[in-house]
Amino acid sequence: MSPAGRIAKRGLDIAVAALGLVLFLPVIGAAILAARADTGASGLFLQTRIGRHGKPFRLAKIRTMRPAPGGTVTVAGDARITRFGAWLRRWKIDELPQLWNVLKGEMSLVGPRPDVPGYLDRLEGEARTLLDLRPGITGPATLKYRDEERLLAAQADPERYNDEVIWPDKVRLNLAYQREWSFARDLHYLAATLRGRTS
Repeated sequence: MSPAGRIAKRGLDIAVAALGLVLFLPVIGAAILAARADTGASGLFLQTRIGRHGKPFRLAKIRTMRPAPGGTVTVAGDARITRFGAWLRRWKIDELPQLWNVLKGEMSLVGPRPDVPGYLDRLEGEARTLLDLRPGITGPATLKYRDEERLLAAQADPERYNDEVIWPDKVRLNLAYQREWSFARDLHYLAATLRGRTS
């Protein structure tokens, strides 16, 4: 990515994130309060994720699950997800607080999804260059696996399927995104996300 490309990408991030926070602040606030009453815990969920250059940061989401033991892989029908939480996840409202992560420079609108420690930070070779990117709210891998929870629910061993099938494919898709990046492609992925389509 050229210096001009980096400036354009960051400029888009700041403009859209700032506007989005202004427009959706009432929705985010109401959802946080409702999630607190629904789950019996803080309505704002903060989780450590791996960011650019391998630096951990706190990703913000609206809480959709009751506090309970469980793995990092979530499947459709997970007993921890509340009915209200499922609705938030369906319409991606739980992701809106990540606009703050974008505004802070911890994330981008488009890029590889930020993972919990143990995935992106353990990549080797060419794949490790993905750490040069800011993680994103959406992107080619996110769009392809927008129904990931249902896909995982159909597997006998969801965590193994994620590690052996989905995760390597996401790495492949994100490397292609990195190699072929253009401002127009970012706009395409944002438009596809808003339309609720896979491409």
